[in-house]
Amino acid sequence: MISLNQKKILTILADGQFHSGTDLAQSIGISRSAVCKQLKHLTELGLDFVAISGKGYRLEYAMQLLSKTDIESNLSSIASSLITDIEIHDCIKSTNTYLLDKARQKSLCGIACFAEYQLQGKGRRGREWVSPFGSNIYLSILWHFQNGPAAISGLSLAVGVAVIRALKECGINDVGLKWPNDIYWQGKKLAGILIEVSGESAGPCNAVIGLGLNFYLPEQEAQSITQDWVDLNHVLADNSAKIRNKLAAGLLNQLMPTIANFEDDTLKSYLDEWRGYDCMQGNKVDIYMGKHVFTGVVEGIDNDGLLLLSHEQGKVKAYASGEVSFRQS
Repeated sequence: MISLNQKKILTILADGQFHSGTDLAQSIGISRSAVCKQLKHLTELGLDFVAISGKGYRLEYAMQLLSKTDIESNLSSIASSLITDIEIHDCIKSTNTYLLDKARQKSLCGIACFAEYQLQGKGRRGREWVSPFGSNIYLSILWHFQNGPAAISGLSLAVGVAVIRALKECGINDVGLKWPNDIYWQGKKLAGILIEVSGESAGPCNAVIGLGLNFYLPEQEAQSITQDWVDLNHVLADNSAKIRNKLAAGLLNQLMPTIANFEDDTLKSYLDEWRGYDCMQGNKVDIYMGKHVFTGVVEGIDNDGLLLLSHEQGKVKAYASGEVSFRQS
């Protein structure tokens, strides 16, 4: 967990400027040696500090800590009406896991959960989502649906469209969608979506819609990532920290109505826009399904959101699931 003193130190150092150990100690009301001890603990969360004699300490990367007040001040009236609560956790196992537990406890629909740091961030197919402190957006939303999982088939595609809309509103262009649930920028992964559903097969069900979006990924933290990735620090030339709360609100502004209305709107309402953002069409890919690998050229998605793959024999097949990997030319 993050201690109160550690949070105070981060709040001061978040501007990315140098602050002396003496100033930090006086501001927080602890000794200089205690400041050093707290900084050592913070490095375990993936935070990198620069220490220079005569200057003091600064973060390697300026950050904007999440603020419920700032997020709420940027919400639309529609999003505000759909959100029952916004929770911001300094440290959590996983935002998805947390809301899945809430769903089992029959918590209210419309909880939005953010975290500064995840101990066990979740990606697709059991992978870890790299989650350094204060650098990215880790967001999950709990929603109740009335007509079972079949009625929300294709929700991840609609959520992808909503994320693209929010990014573009913040001036982030050249973004695209990789089936079924990744957001790309110029051929590199910027964000991922993970939706977990529980409940009755033909009745009410709960869905936790999770999003991980890279703001700043330290090289050391990203060593375990096995695919090409990018963060907003690169996209926006070191200015990404300034818009973290604004984009968090923008995501809720787009995601909440998309999720709340999906059973009525259905995937059909999002197909044309999704296809316009498709960054896979025309590319040769491998799709992995268990121990089987199928190679072909992506022909887009059908009206049910299935991936269309043209094989060497000229036959086009539709795939409902699978791990898609771009082929190196």
